[in-house]
Order: sequence, then structure tokens, then C-alpha cells
Amino acid sequence: MAIQGPIPISFDQVFPHGCFLVGQAEQVKDFDASTNGRTVYAKDKTTGQPVWQVPVMDGDPTVKASQKTVAVKILSETEPTAPPAVPGLPITPVEFVGMTVTPYVGQTGRLAYSIRATAMRPPRTKQAPVGKEAAA
Repeated sequence: MAIQGPIPISFDQVFPHGCFLVGQAEQVKDFDASTNGRTVYAKDKTTGQPVWQVPVMDGDPTVKASQKTVAVKILSETEPTAPPAVPGLPITPVEFVGMTVTPYVGQTGRLAYSIRATAMRPPRTKQAPVGKEAAA
């Protein structure tokens, strides 16, 4: 098969119901390169950029509770900044740009996905479909 490396994908394909921050961005540790008392942080194999991890909750109401929270890895020289909180909401909605997905076989032998992005931002407002203008 000719597909190699991360597969580009849109935010709406991964999170059609949106997603919400449930933790802070943390730099990913490279456990293989780290030694006693010396922490080495992971770098993306393709770009060489530091890898950060952000836990998010999928807004899809049909997703099982055990699968609601996923980690999105962000490739960035600096720590990703969370969008501003939305008044009245206990969790912050977020959108990712420059997304890719890489399928792999997890430790249980099941198919899993590594989700990566280049940045996070506040969600865009959804546009009404063309021809569906609100009645006056």
C-alpha cells in the first residue's frame, strides 16, 4: 500500500460534535531516551518539533464513557495555549488545525489511532448550509 506516515484529516471528521479541554498541555516524555534523573522530551520524527499532549473529551453523545477522553498531540516549538474559557461553560471548547491521524496496533492487539495537530484554537462558528437562511 502506498500510504505512508500520518494521514491528513479534518477536525470535523475526527470530532463532528466538537471537543472540550479536560486538562493542561504537557510536553511528552521520551521514555526510551530518558535515564535516571535525566528527562528527555519527545520530538516528532519528521519535523523535529517538540511534542505536547492535550487531553480532550469528545462531544459525541454516542461514544462510550470509557472512550470519551482522548489525547491529541500537538507539534509546536512552544507550549500550546488554550483558548479562552467560555462564560457559563464548565469546560473549554477547542478546535485543532493541521490534523493528522496515524493508525497503529495497540498493546491489546486492537486498532488504535494517534491524533496529531499543529495548533489549537477556539472553535469556529458553524455556518448554516447554503439555501437554509433563517426565515424573517
